[in-house]
Amino acid sequence: MTKKLDTTFIQIVHPVCCGLDVHKKKISACLITVDEQGNEQSEVKEFGTFTNELLEMRKWLTDNNCPILAMESTGVYWRPVHNVLEGFMEVTLVNARHIKNVPGRKTDISDSKWLASLLRHGLLKNSYIPPKEIRQWRELTRLRRTYTESLADYKRRIHKLFETANIKIDSVVSDLFGVTGRNLIFLLCNESELSIAKIKENAKRGLKAKSEELHRSIQGFFEDHHRFQLIGMMEMITLFERRVSEITERMDTLTAKHQDLLDRLDEIPGIDKKSAQSIVSEIGVTLDEFICMAALASWAGLCPGNNESGGKRKSGRTSVRSHPFKTILVEVAWAAVKKKGSYYRAKYYKLKARRGAKKAIVAIAHRISKAIYNIIKHGETFMDLGEDYLNVQTKQRAIKNIKKRAKQLGYELVPCEN
Repeated sequence: MTKKLDTTFIQIVHPVCCGLDVHKKKISACLITVDEQGNEQSEVKEFGTFTNELLEMRKWLTDNNCPILAMESTGVYWRPVHNVLEGFMEVTLVNARHIKNVPGRKTDISDSKWLASLLRHGLLKNSYIPPKEIRQWRELTRLRRTYTESLADYKRRIHKLFETANIKIDSVVSDLFGVTGRNLIFLLCNESELSIAKIKENAKRGLKAKSEELHRSIQGFFEDHHRFQLIGMMEMITLFERRVSEITERMDTLTAKHQDLLDRLDEIPGIDKKSAQSIVSEIGVTLDEFICMAALASWAGLCPGNNESGGKRKSGRTSVRSHPFKTILVEVAWAAVKKKGSYYRAKYYKLKARRGAKKAIVAIAHRISKAIYNIIKHGETFMDLGEDYLNVQTKQRAIKNIKKRAKQLGYELVPCEN
């Protein structure tokens, strides 16, 4: 019996599926089904985005036995839809740049039909949607990051305010917001006496010996106008510090059952408790969605892109310009290259000489992502290769080249005995 050759290049993967074009107030849905004769049938409906309307859409899909749907990752508007459909069917979230419709023929309904057609033939690549628990961690760590950046911004504003008022406290103390610096700031806020004795009382440790210099540093043109601004800024700084502390305490509670994993991540140079929490909140604690280290690096935009045509390599820039996980690892990499005696420090300076600081630090972030992958995926512990690892490799490579050159000249190179 001869088997008939299948000449279909694009096969149907999902006979019943749905495509959604999601907006803030309206959703266009195209449902593709198959009738009793095996013919394709499509139905288009529009729904609102209130929860009761989304529940109506879910009922419509489940009544038609739809097992999977696709929608664009448009801002945060996809999240209410995902909240309603999660657990009832498979949700495929796709990047908008991967599914551009035919130019000049774009409407909300045509977009939903295009999405459904691509999904039906298995031509969509699903974006990574972590489990609900991880998504909640991610929201907390990103909020903590926002508060931390705002905190740093207000501290810079106070530095600028003091310069405009001829206050030079930060020229004497190493940290304006250390204990002594804050004590002097509160003296300025409270219109307290600014005598040398009062300043010495508020100075801590070695700064007591610099009381006279501290006294001269606050003799400026500090008026009620500056005091009004300083009080408001210090209130905001106190608020942000408290919120950051509260989020950190909550993250400690939520991630307590994964403390062993966080401790193993903490062993990597440049990673501390907070950055370890941020890492697992972005990629999860299993990495089941990433089949290999290269997939994780590509998802985060930490590896060069592929752009080859006619046998020629063109620009290798990655298509992922900005990514939260990439931002975290680049910051971690900058901290890692400062650790003396580490492999990352040696590799950074070797790459920096040839490729520049920016490309070198991204390369270090790429290597750190590989270590993170092995620690999370395979349960391994971090082992630093050390600063001499590259020197040994360079020495062995040089000896090999010298031996090869000597052999070409008719000589044999042998090691000398000490």
